[in-house]
Amino acid sequence: MERAVRQAQAVRGPLAAYAPGYRAELIARGYSLHAVRLRLWQLDHISRWLERDGLTAVELTPARVVVFLAERRARGYRSWVSPQSMVLPLGYLRAVGAVPAVVPSVPEGPIEELLVGYRRYLACERGLAEGTLGDYERIARLFLCQLGDAGLGVERLSAAEVTAFVARECPRRSVPSARYLVCGLRSLLRYLHLVGVVPVSLVAAVPGVAARRRKLPRALEPAVVARLLASCDRRRTVGRRDHAIMLLLGRLGLRAGEVAALQLEDFDWRAGEMLVRGKGDRHERLPLPVDVGQALVLYLRRRGQQPTRALFVRVRAPRGALDARGVCAVVHDACVRAGIPPVGAHRLRHTAATGMLRAGASLPEIAEVLRHHRLETTTIYASVDRAALRELALPWPGGRS
Repeated sequence: MERAVRQAQAVRGPLAAYAPGYRAELIARGYSLHAVRLRLWQLDHISRWLERDGLTAVELTPARVVVFLAERRARGYRSWVSPQSMVLPLGYLRAVGAVPAVVPSVPEGPIEELLVGYRRYLACERGLAEGTLGDYERIARLFLCQLGDAGLGVERLSAAEVTAFVARECPRRSVPSARYLVCGLRSLLRYLHLVGVVPVSLVAAVPGVAARRRKLPRALEPAVVARLLASCDRRRTVGRRDHAIMLLLGRLGLRAGEVAALQLEDFDWRAGEMLVRGKGDRHERLPLPVDVGQALVLYLRRRGQQPTRALFVRVRAPRGALDARGVCAVVHDACVRAGIPPVGAHRLRHTAATGMLRAGASLPEIAEVLRHHRLETTTIYASVDRAALRELALPWPGGRS
């Protein structure tokens, strides 16, 4: 590949006119010069393939992209042979109008039409967040498509089919996943009854999921948290970013998605407050501890100009906001550097709650910091304070307490 890159001095064929703009776009998005050369080499191959078949850029349709990739695999190429590898060049070509945009397919069939209405209901009537909406739609599609495979019409749906679906799907899943499944299924059944597709509500036909013994939240010891923070090299931009993220997770108990959603304008530096975009599109203000604020300022001094208002950004191309998976990866990498078994970002949320409890904070105070909608969610942390529970335990009759 290296020799081919050196030989590809320019892009030839119908896409040659778009090569300079593509090169500038890649550089602006933070790609290295080597990566830019590789991507131009790919664009040259696409362009020469179009030229060989007498095609123009406008004729680079999704179907022809499939043919192009199949021919590369057949000729023994091992690079740029997957559909994912075409996302970047096609995205640019569509943005500048060189390649026709993908036209969304019109829903075909009663199931697809029903799913369109259900999605609109979830978004407009129920006000679900985009992620939850997509999850519920996938659950609905799974349920409705299995009915179609069995030759059953939705209007003839019975309680037996609902129960059979749950009994078939839940054993394949973890307890949390199974609970999410039945929750989404109940939502769909309410909708079907609401719009008159089924004459009787079948929500009661969805059985509950038996709960396993609930595990106590496992907090990290202060020494372990100190090792994680110390593993971030604050002489570098990425180290300052990771250190600030770890403090937000471990000191304020933010969720990974909440850290990723932080924007530059979410901080009132004079008042010492920050805005947190939580679950259910809830926006709440929290006090900003001094050490967390100092870590954020150190990072912002190195952040530089970015094409996004997101607080935390990627340090590798393409430039852009760090998402929730990236925040989780920051915690994972810190564990590897510190030489401890990897943990999830949510473990630091448990650590923050447990630390507040041990410092004497009440459950309502912890619930306010963690932004729990119900106090019952916070009560599980009371089980962690074993010293306090030991004082409440009654002595064992006839023996030691």
